[in-house]
Amino acid sequence: MELPIFDLITISNATDNFAINKKLGAGGFGFVYKGTLHGGQEIAVKRLSKNSRQGFNEFKNEVTLIAKLQHRNLVKLLGCCIQENEKMLIYEYMHNKSLDSFIFGLNFDPCY
Repeated sequence: MELPIFDLITISNATDNFAINKKLGAGGFGFVYKGTLHGGQEIAVKRLSKNSRQGFNEFKNEVTLIAKLQHRNLVKLLGCCIQENEKMLIYEYMHNKSLDSFIFGLNFDPCY
């Protein structure tokens, strides 16, 4: 399975060196940052925490699984970055939308 590999410098530049104002969220895996590639494409970068116990083989398996799960209703995995003890997944950036809005329409209210 062919999946583009991004280099660390490209991702670091796209996220302004993982600036705090580029942080979109966090979870047990680490942080997610918004970035913009040189050509203007907006991306979301899931950066695995250095404290994570996930090794290279586990990360590789996760990347392979996510790449196989590509679907029009899921955010697209664009590639990954594995360099200098960094493990990152690079996704397309979705502007203030959720999967629910794509499946059920823009006026979907999950409270009902």
